[in-house]
Amino acid sequence: MSVIKSFAVGVGDMFYINHNTDNFTIIDCFLNEENTDVILNQIGLLSRSKGITRFISTHPDEDHICGLEALDDEINIVNFYVVKNNASKEEETESFKKYCELRDDPKKAFYIYKGCQRRWMNQSDEERKASGIHILWPDRSNEHFKAALAEAEAGGSPNNISAIIKYSVEDGAKVIWFGDMHREFMERIENDFDTSPVDITFAPHHGRRTGRIPTSVLKKLSPKIVILGEAAVEDLDHYTGYNRIPQNVAGDIILQCVEHKVHIFTSKPCTAAFLENENRTLAGAYYLGTLQV
Repeated sequence: MSVIKSFAVGVGDMFYINHNTDNFTIIDCFLNEENTDVILNQIGLLSRSKGITRFISTHPDEDHICGLEALDDEINIVNFYVVKNNASKEEETESFKKYCELRDDPKKAFYIYKGCQRRWMNQSDEERKASGIHILWPDRSNEHFKAALAEAEAGGSPNNISAIIKYSVEDGAKVIWFGDMHREFMERIENDFDTSPVDITFAPHHGRRTGRIPTSVLKKLSPKIVILGEAAVEDLDHYTGYNRIPQNVAGDIILQCVEHKVHIFTSKPCTAAFLENENRTLAGAYYLGTLQV
């Protein structure tokens, strides 16, 4: 069994994947005074039981890197997966300074791009099985991506340099992340990345309408569930016609990925009539239901 956890951290993103191999992956970081101790205790405990721990940064906006320095103090990040960029900020926070330090470290940084291969990320060997993570974007030769890089380097928004990350379990769930990519940008690149069907999609830009996945892309992805982030209700796109789990109602979301199924738990009680009831339990969490994949 592998476990994906999406932390309810407000208008920010932070996930981990406790793989069913000797891998542990963290995607993005959003720590604050209220959640730092709890999240770092969890991540520290789980990551220490694995041979490989990696951090994947989708992009360097503060709501995806906040508290990175505290996370580094806790786990000593030595595998920093990042889109190669020269993003700059007029005001540099401690988290952005840590991001730049790790991004530019030749020993710790691994620059991710469409189709990249790396031992134990998506390549197995005799020592260790792969994690099941694949990078669908960026295409570093794409003109729209180059324009987004230039904007970020000039101190503009880095949202559109976000990586697209896909995780798949053998005979199990396929899950995709888009960072904070904007709708208009996705429309420009939709024919340039793999849009084969997935089971679960984390809505870009915390579920905001500005990051709404274009209808043409959604039809190709055909997700069984769209997980909405914690953007303000008035800013949310509700992905009408798709099964949804809103994180601002569910709280933390835990996905237990097993063969042909995903058992879903939340930190707050809520309902999802589209899921099957297999009467599962998990200490400290509410069982939402089971998705067949």
